[in-house]
Amino acid sequence: MQRTDMGLSLTTMEARRASLARPELLRSQAYYAGAWRSGEGGETVAVTDPFSGETLAEVASVGEPEIRAAIAAAQTAFATWSRTLNRDRGLLLRRWLELIERDKEDLARLITLENGKPLKEARAEVAYGSSFIEVYADMAAGILGEILPPNAPGRRLMAEREPVGVCAAITPWNFPMAMLTRKIAPALAAGCTMVCKPASETPLTALALAALAEEAGIPPGVLSVLVSAPALFGDIVTASSVVRKITFTGSTPVGAKLMAASAPTIKRLSLELGGNAPLLVFDDADLDAAVETAMVAKFRNGGQSCIAANRIYVQRGIHDAFLAAFQARIEAMKVGDGLDPATDIGPLISARAVEKVERHLDEAMAGGARLVTGGKADGGLLSPPTLVADVASDALLTREETFGPLAGVIPFRTYDQAIARANDTPFGLAAYVCSTRPETIARAGRDLETGMVGINTGLISTAAAPFGGVKSSGIGREGSHHGLSEYLNYKYLCQAGL
Repeated sequence: MQRTDMGLSLTTMEARRASLARPELLRSQAYYAGAWRSGEGGETVAVTDPFSGETLAEVASVGEPEIRAAIAAAQTAFATWSRTLNRDRGLLLRRWLELIERDKEDLARLITLENGKPLKEARAEVAYGSSFIEVYADMAAGILGEILPPNAPGRRLMAEREPVGVCAAITPWNFPMAMLTRKIAPALAAGCTMVCKPASETPLTALALAALAEEAGIPPGVLSVLVSAPALFGDIVTASSVVRKITFTGSTPVGAKLMAASAPTIKRLSLELGGNAPLLVFDDADLDAAVETAMVAKFRNGGQSCIAANRIYVQRGIHDAFLAAFQARIEAMKVGDGLDPATDIGPLISARAVEKVERHLDEAMAGGARLVTGGKADGGLLSPPTLVADVASDALLTREETFGPLAGVIPFRTYDQAIARANDTPFGLAAYVCSTRPETIARAGRDLETGMVGINTGLISTAAAPFGGVKSSGIGREGSHHGLSEYLNYKYLCQAGL
């Protein structure tokens, strides 16, 4: 593992902000009811650059009056937006996409500045996030109902599709753009309006997206983006009878609270919750493909991903060769400033995140694991990519999401043993399988208790496919036509006397 250093010139916040071609995209006020505003109380939250530790911006943190005003504006806007021609909604989404494409480099730099991820990964996130807008801009014009066979003479039966209504979105810090666009784009395409609360750690990308949506001509009240205390926002939107749907990406405990609090108003929910993804490498796997799968599935975004390979099970016959090749790839990675083009892993989001990685490492080592490469952070938030072997099957890192660049390899002997261990978790978001045998691939795809399975690849997310989990990993899907359906209701019409 190597560490990059951009020098003192890039550690000053002025220089880092100056990397934006259009600094006006860095917004510090909330956007709701078609205007940029601060909260009545004047509260702010500091957005910190994880690499330098300096404050990027003081962003307005709004209170109850502003949240309720955003909901009211969304309700007012829904009356018109829901009746806007589908194709016109799609054209506005397309215009938003064009502006995002124009400013894609600035958006990528904002992501790196507030999140810490390498610029090359931030650019990939902008492209990924944009793909949801593109997909749903095209889908908007094709929302179809059904004409059903009549049940009696002189009757006509139809099923129309209507937007759910006002929606609220709560998104995490690890993918500041993509987690928003894959919620906003289908909601707006369907005719819903949306009030969004991005994570307080990374609101700048979301506010920049709101600025571009405003420039694109998306009407006031259709889209609001505001920062507030999570509990306050959650309490208000779950209790509101105006908000008809909540979409949330985050932890299972918080998702469960939102689900319980939404019960009295019988809301629609889309919950993408915790993961504990296993990666199974079988003896017949192609070694290079298996190592590449592990690198992407484990270390993308520094391991700070809900679908990160949290447990790597390797069959005995390929174990040593895999471990050696995996070690070589890990040791070639560069850790440092995300703005440095050579960086492969940037800082973690917080000291708490670093502490969790190190706690998992310590517990694994105490349980008999062997340190292959890496170790602990050398101060700051730069956590080195670390590989441990001979990890106990019940180690803490097999039971909790590590959410960091710590890879634990666990040997196994038989297919049944691997599947049993992979499914021994309350979570079921994603899993990965490396094999060249069609029989193994087919069996594992059927037997793994997850919503998604990557086969000989660690890169499974795409706007064209339904993303989501089973068990304690959530309900609902994002992406594809299934993601659009999450924002539509069926209305059955029965006409007699024909």
